[in-house]
Amino acid sequence: MSQTPTDDELMRRLHRDLRDDLDEEIELEFEDRHLDALAAAEGRPSTDGDAQSRQLYFRELLRLQAELVRLQDWVVATKHKVVILFEGRDAAGKGGVIKRITQRLNPRVCRVAALPAPNDRERTQWYFQRYVSHLPAGGEIVLFDRSWYNRAGVERVMGFCTDDQYEEFFRSAPEFERMLVRSGIQVIKYWFSISDDEQRVRFLARIHDPLKQWKLSPMDLESRRRWEDYTKAKEVMLERTHIPEAPWWIVAADDKKRARLNCIHHLLGQMPYQEVEQPLIALPEREHHEDYTRNPVAPELFVPEVY
Repeated sequence: MSQTPTDDELMRRLHRDLRDDLDEEIELEFEDRHLDALAAAEGRPSTDGDAQSRQLYFRELLRLQAELVRLQDWVVATKHKVVILFEGRDAAGKGGVIKRITQRLNPRVCRVAALPAPNDRERTQWYFQRYVSHLPAGGEIVLFDRSWYNRAGVERVMGFCTDDQYEEFFRSAPEFERMLVRSGIQVIKYWFSISDDEQRVRFLARIHDPLKQWKLSPMDLESRRRWEDYTKAKEVMLERTHIPEAPWWIVAADDKKRARLNCIHHLLGQMPYQEVEQPLIALPEREHHEDYTRNPVAPELFVPEVY
């Protein structure tokens, strides 16, 4: 049974969470050459073990993202079809790893499906129907930020489905996934696992960060209260839908950065991708025509240069 952290420990962990957010902004805003320089700094002497850890993280993240680009090229060249499901508790870090996977990839090749709650019409459809339209064609990767497993988790715990619908899901889901695999779609399923204590810290960080409060919905807060119910639902889900054609993989996610690196590293190992030779690209010379004159742009059309 985990002990409640002291106030000092809680503040340290909240500070760590805020620093992780800062690092996320560095990842998203810095140009590649700046990140390369930051990663290269790992070889410089330092007495700050945390700084060294962050430098190692950036270095490995860039290396893995370069491999993801090679994987993308292979998927396109071979017309491979991939579906990756990301499941886990609220604040488990699913969105963070999805962001790192897609950050440097072509959105026409690798896209995210994050479906809202079903509308009245969708509630009358075959349960899997609204997910089918998001499945990949040849040469595409689709990342589901939550998926059809909503029925085994939030719908079960919150009473949004009947017992019959719940049981029918467990009869149908393995067959649905086997059907996808037989059709040539590779199905990869990740569950992001965090501790009770770590979720509490992340929720507190969101409550006190105005830029992240939007991530806390009433459903998220209720999920916190029903921690044990969600645990039971997860255990049943893993037991009844872990199949050879589409097994579950558990990502230990109490450490956000390690979880991202471990998940991406594992994902790369799930496909036999190889380097795809790319044609040399030559920049053509711009054509100049004597009869062309560029028309002036009216000053009022420009966005004011405040910065």
